Amino acid sequence: MHESSSPGTLGSAAISLRGVSRIFDGGVEAVRAMDLDVAAGEFVALIGPSGCGKSTLLRIIAGLDRATCGTVAIAPAAPLAFVFQDAHLLPWRNVLRNVTLPLELAGMEKTRRIERAMTAIEQVGLADAIKRYPAQLSGGMRMRVSLARALVTDPGLLLLDEPFAALDEITRQQLDEQLRELWARRKMTVLFVTHSINEATFLADRAIVFTRRPARIVIDHRLDLPPKRMSVLRAEPTFARQTGILLEALQRGNT
Repeated sequence: MHESSSPGTLGSAAISLRGVSRIFDGGVEAVRAMDLDVAAGEFVALIGPSGCGKSTLLRIIAGLDRATCGTVAIAPAAPLAFVFQDAHLLPWRNVLRNVTLPLELAGMEKTRRIERAMTAIEQVGLADAIKRYPAQLSGGMRMRVSLARALVTDPGLLLLDEPFAALDEITRQQLDEQLRELWARRKMTVLFVTHSINEATFLADRAIVFTRRPARIVIDHRLDLPPKRMSVLRAEPTFARQTGILLEALQRGNT
């Protein structure tokens, strides 16, 4: 069951899952009896083996899939936005018109939606590319457009499903830094699915490691790192200690 709830029902949580399971046709169990609370404004990374149910759980929270049993409560807030692994840009629309699309569908007046889109595009560093079409953009630029399109609605909850997985390491680290900075400014609630322990450690304040399918929680770990994250942090001993904790949990969950 997927529902919105009053703040009183959720307490300080933006998301509350109770007993959530998902069994697909044929008896494939993706998620088992999941209990999870995410506080408003948290940045939470979800990590686990390939095919363990992370993306299924994210889709259930987004309302794109339904739990077989259990409840999903989402606090009423600003809009929810979802960023997929593929940018899913419309090839016949340039950057500006791709980013304005959600506002256009919502019926927002043209001048206002262009102003909002330009702000989001500037925030992801693409102000000089507004007239380019997707085929003229690199993979990293296309993901920036996808992120801007999500941000343009001013979401209270941002869900990201391995958005940077297909990018080269340098581009991926640049986007990790940019996303962390955007979150620090906006303080939206973020759930970020990734296979990368390094990425999860750098981005999140809290990392949840799942077992192999069906997904169950191995560890729910608050990362002991400074709020301000720069690329040099990845070389620090404190960063290595945190990644080690997550790696050990991932290995336990994969046995």
